[in-house]
Amino acid sequence: MSESVATGTGSNPPARDALAQDFVQFVLDCGVLRFGEFKTKAGRISPYFFNAGLFDDGAKLGRLAQFYAQRLVQSGIEFDMIFGPAYKGIPLGAALAIELARLGRNVPFAYNRKEAKDHGEGGSLVGAPLKGRVLIVDDVMSAGTAARESIAIIRAAGATAHAVVIALDRQEKATEDGVDVAHSAVQYVRKQLGLEVCSIAKLTDLMQYLENHSAGDAGKLAADHQRVLAYRQRYGVEEA
Repeated sequence: MSESVATGTGSNPPARDALAQDFVQFVLDCGVLRFGEFKTKAGRISPYFFNAGLFDDGAKLGRLAQFYAQRLVQSGIEFDMIFGPAYKGIPLGAALAIELARLGRNVPFAYNRKEAKDHGEGGSLVGAPLKGRVLIVDDVMSAGTAARESIAIIRAAGATAHAVVIALDRQEKATEDGVDVAHSAVQYVRKQLGLEVCSIAKLTDLMQYLENHSAGDAGKLAADHQRVLAYRQRYGVEEA
């Protein structure tokens, strides 16, 4: 079996931690996190949008990988290899594998194609063979659909889908057949699919950042804080 990675203390750290606050500042500086009016997959009008496609140069992607690695170290999640689901998970997983290797933890990495290749090596999987406890790397989790697809791929290869690490947990109600449900996608993956999930930051961390930086500010940041707060009150989930 490949090298096992054991990383830290045992559970996802609480919101309002220093790493999460640094991450919020980072994604705001990069323009990855923006405020305004954005339509979500669920049809909601969100006051903020997280666009991982804007981690678009080596410096940003390298710094992002450091955040992923630091959060994993804090989480205590153990895994044997990394899987990056197509498409956004591919560069995220690769960058994380490189960062872990830089830290002295060299683990295998694999990803999937959306369409199976019928020439060359063929198939839909690329990279190391899937085996052992697999960590899935993604940006955000909206409905848990990508996680379910990744789990099916991993199980079909005879490996175990063990955990998911994401950049941002929106902490909002998922939808089923167009109807809001009481749980979030992250809660569904944890409770129904049985995977550990950790995130670099959560919506509560973003709200804390806005609260800290908009105090006494009657300008745009204070207005953004109020819109995010209202969105959280309407669509937020209760944390277990």
